[in-house]
Amino acid sequence: MENTEVKKSVRKEKVGTVISNKMNKTIVVEVARRHAHPQFRKIVITKKKFYAHDEKQEAQIGDTVCIQETRPLSKLKRWSLVKIVKHDVI
Repeated sequence: MENTEVKKSVRKEKVGTVISNKMNKTIVVEVARRHAHPQFRKIVITKKKFYAHDEKQEAQIGDTVCIQETRPLSKLKRWSLVKIVKHDVI
């Protein structure tokens, strides 16, 4: 009895805040991560920017979004927009 099912790899997902939407079909998402400093054990916040593909151009600056890892779409874009978790009302 052989198992012929092919297991599909799970893509990484991150939740962050949109800091720029000025490019065409591209948003810049800032993801903050809290972790303990390896030597001093103080909680520090590390921020990283990700370029994500937004096909419908629906994300606005300040929105909390969920992005998912995808194939390389350009020199910097390796993520795509999955959903908008929370709209920022201005």
